[in-house]
Amino acid sequence: MKNFNSILCVLDTRNDCRSALQRAVTMAGNNQSDLTVLEVIDLVTAGIGMPDGGPISEELQNRVKQSHLKKLGELTSPYKGQISIQLAIRQGTGFLEIIRNVLDKDHDLVIKCTESMNWWNRLLSCDDMNLLRQCPCPVWLVKPNSAKSCRRILAAIDVRNDYPPEEMQSRHALNLKILDLSFSLALSEFAELHIVHVWHAIGESAMRGGLMRTPEKEIIRHIESVRNRDKRNLDQLLHETTQNLGKDTMDFANPKIHLAKGWAHEEIPKLAKELNIDAMVMGTVGRIGVPGFIMGNTAETILSQINCSVVAIKPPGFKTNVTPDDYR
Repeated sequence: MKNFNSILCVLDTRNDCRSALQRAVTMAGNNQSDLTVLEVIDLVTAGIGMPDGGPISEELQNRVKQSHLKKLGELTSPYKGQISIQLAIRQGTGFLEIIRNVLDKDHDLVIKCTESMNWWNRLLSCDDMNLLRQCPCPVWLVKPNSAKSCRRILAAIDVRNDYPPEEMQSRHALNLKILDLSFSLALSEFAELHIVHVWHAIGESAMRGGLMRTPEKEIIRHIESVRNRDKRNLDQLLHETTQNLGKDTMDFANPKIHLAKGWAHEEIPKLAKELNIDAMVMGTVGRIGVPGFIMGNTAETILSQINCSVVAIKPPGFKTNVTPDDYR
């Protein structure tokens, strides 16, 4: 199962981020991993009409950094006896500096509080969405004031096999990563695990509403064939997961399987709400190999609707567009 070696916890000392810090400390303890606590702050200028980078500007930068380091020290001091915590400050654009720290220090998990709900009532800010799109390692966005432990975890997978052949291998590997991490989290949290795949019979609407109406028996046969195909794919994926993790692990976790008919962007948020899910594990990458298409529309639509914490995973081989040396 998935174990993390280096966890990065991103805090904002202006807001209440204790839920993210508690989650990071717990994960670091469970995985016996390194923990770095980072805050990204704005670049400080000396003032209007004064050049940046001079002695006054540099002195202000250092004062601001020390002030934020002190606040980070105060926030993390209750946990210093439990694990070793490194503190860090970076200056610049939030998601860029977080990703640069991941690249520089080889972190394999980022834990961050979601930012405040904005005016159009979406849970995730632009900075959070950019982090999900571009961060090469898993990102756990923790909802403010969330519980210390997860009671119910939802793993969202996609086992359809009607994608282009060049995508199938990558999507299969992503599904395995989602399940591996979901089982690991469920066992460490003693949480109830749910696994969902949403299927849709393409062509059903046309068969029912076309000029030449298709007989109902044929429509039902088509729908059942799609459902049975996806169920076989899901069973095969779970069988492979059992082989990887062991039958005892699968039996102990005893996941609840949901094979829902409809559209993923509608059914997954609905199920998360019905089950009162605390954390959803999902993939965020859209079409593989299409330049600039880093997150699919379905993933973005789901993320804009759910009201729980999110663990977002990229497929193996994902490369971010952010590089350590494009500092601004």
